[in-house]
Amino acid sequence: MSTPIALDLRRYSPETQCHSHDYHQLVLPLSGRLELDVAGQGAMVDRRTAAVIEAGRDHAFAGGEDNRFVVADLPVAMEPALGRLPAFIELDPGLRSYVHFIAMELRRGQVGDTSRERILHLLLQLFRERFGAALNLDKRLLAARHFLDAHLGDPITLDQVATAANLSRRHLSDLFKSAFGMTPMDYLRDKRMRLALELLENSPLSIQQIALDAGFQNQAAFSDRFRRHFGKSPKHFRPREKN
Repeated sequence: MSTPIALDLRRYSPETQCHSHDYHQLVLPLSGRLELDVAGQGAMVDRRTAAVIEAGRDHAFAGGEDNRFVVADLPVAMEPALGRLPAFIELDPGLRSYVHFIAMELRRGQVGDTSRERILHLLLQLFRERFGAALNLDKRLLAARHFLDAHLGDPITLDQVATAANLSRRHLSDLFKSAFGMTPMDYLRDKRMRLALELLENSPLSIQQIALDAGFQNQAAFSDRFRRHFGKSPKHFRPREKN
């Protein structure tokens, strides 16, 4: 039987519990604290610290007051390399922001199967970007990713990415999808959408300018892609333009 993918909001009881499970688990903080011991390594999961619980690892846990977490249960096959990460990792502002975005979507009750998988793939991509060295990623793939990151607003082709990685198009696509769960061009689209979301929420730029900065030649094409990616229009993320 395949392990189901789960993504939800959870609170933890103050009573200590102990178990293990056959899937990887990410415990991502929103508020409060969680005392957690993973295979003898103990730490506090709080506002800046998340937990990566490898499949099969015994762990004990007890929640503090008013705790709230985004928790993702992931089949090992979805991201085998998660088991190489430390049990406790520090979240940078970008990751914390994305965790709160996930929580907002979960609270609205608008996360179906398709959007849940998309959210999780993007979350895993953020982990790969931050912790690529710990995950032992191929240096050629890191070169490809760096090239994509450096050209978010430019019209680029798969041939150019393959040249930057010193790989053939097919070999690049196969390796990239195996490592990152998506093709190079899907990665580029995801990064452009995340850039656009950040600019929409935190900059005074017009939607038309944000579309250009995210690599789109016109606002209509950008708005269509954005809506398909996030399930909402760009204007939804600009409070002053909602009404």
